[in-house]
Amino acid sequence: MQNFVFCSPTTFVFGKDTENETGDFVRKFGGTKVMIHYGGGSVVRSGLLDRVKASLDEAGIACCELGGAQPNPRSGLVYEGIEMARRENVDFIIGLGGGSAIDSAKAIAVGVPYDGDFWDFYDDKAEPENTLPIATVVTIPAAGSEGSNSSVITHEEGMLKRGLGHESIRPVFSIMNPELTFTLPPYQTACGCADIMAHILERYLTNTRDVEMTDRLCESVLKTLIEDVPVVLQEPEHYGARANIFWAGMIAHNNSCGVGREQDWSSHQIEHELSALYDVAHGAGLAVIFPAFMKYTLKHDVQRYAQLAVRVWNCEMDFQNPEKTAREGIARFEAFLKSIGMPVTLEELGAREEDIPAMAAKTKMGPNDILGSFMPLSRKDVEAIYRLSMQSNASSR
Repeated sequence: MQNFVFCSPTTFVFGKDTENETGDFVRKFGGTKVMIHYGGGSVVRSGLLDRVKASLDEAGIACCELGGAQPNPRSGLVYEGIEMARRENVDFIIGLGGGSAIDSAKAIAVGVPYDGDFWDFYDDKAEPENTLPIATVVTIPAAGSEGSNSSVITHEEGMLKRGLGHESIRPVFSIMNPELTFTLPPYQTACGCADIMAHILERYLTNTRDVEMTDRLCESVLKTLIEDVPVVLQEPEHYGARANIFWAGMIAHNNSCGVGREQDWSSHQIEHELSALYDVAHGAGLAVIFPAFMKYTLKHDVQRYAQLAVRVWNCEMDFQNPEKTAREGIARFEAFLKSIGMPVTLEELGAREEDIPAMAAKTKMGPNDILGSFMPLSRKDVEAIYRLSMQSNASSR
């Protein structure tokens, strides 16, 4: 296990009707003028926006609103939010809704006190020094933005999708009422599950040894999703299963499962170009990319893949041929994704093979034009993974 420093300062307010406590917590954390940033009409139609505003009003907290956040949140709305927040003298930001609204709210929060272009932070040209406090009222278990130090934005000029990871954008508090997830359409529920699983697997696929503690945490979260997601697809208002999935989404991305271990994140970078070009749901894109990535990298560490297959997917270990066990685990993962309604091929997403070279060329790479750490990838490897994901049941490299 590697040395690490871990701090997860977010206060989580979990349970029924907790959105009604928003105002009290804003006041506790020093907010006096709040921007509520949200997406489409669902938070309006459900009455959630009104309940949050009533809570703020009761606590004596003024607010302004900015709606319009969309999946794969765009830079244009972030610029608009920064201007509004400065004009309205906002000192606190609430992301209300799913990961897209929260990611956009985080971008606004880092942009308001900064003299330059907020995109500098996402393009690795600057690092945040001052950030407005951020809180969340979450309606979708998926991105884990309610507890993470991450935000991903698509810049409309060039349609570049880039992420920022910085401790200053962890929310100071997050409201998590599982009842707010009851009305999620099945597809959104499944996309959220795929995203959560990917957050775990990006950490699980590691070259670091002696990480049994976090291995077991990762495996537990994955098994919870495998058990509870089919339940809520059949019974959308099953509170217990919804609560487990909600908390799994947070645990998957606040780094509880990732401390002390080298992490990869290749699949996320590869998927970002897919969703930037085709505007597909992030979770759906990950459902396509991750199995292909696993097939491509399987021989790099057969034993780790076999361990995943046995512990999570209940495969029987073939000690004479562990690669067979590893492949069976990947096949069961892909079958699970299909069973909950996820696409597993680029063809299902309407992607075109002729676009693959361009996506590979735009993928954000690391130093020396190499991506990831589990099995470091070149752009040629990235292109091969895209091609491998064109159709299901393709063999590994």
